[in-house]
Amino acid sequence: MLDTTLAQLERVVADLLQQNRTLAENCSQLEQELRQAREENDNLQLAALEQEERQAATLARLQALLERAGASSVA
Repeated sequence: MLDTTLAQLERVVADLLQQNRTLAENCSQLEQELRQAREENDNLQLAALEQEERQAATLARLQALLERAGASSVA
């Protein structure tokens, strides 16, 4: 009976060690995916800021053109 119990315990420990390895691999993969997602998020935020700057510059140019057009039609 002790041998049977010991064999069962060895199987359970082996199974737990395998599950731990699998979980560690999954965790590592998820950490890598998280790093990639954060990098992509940073790049998207930077692109959005650059787009906002371009839009602001375009708006300023359009407003200047409208002011000049308004000033020339008044004169």
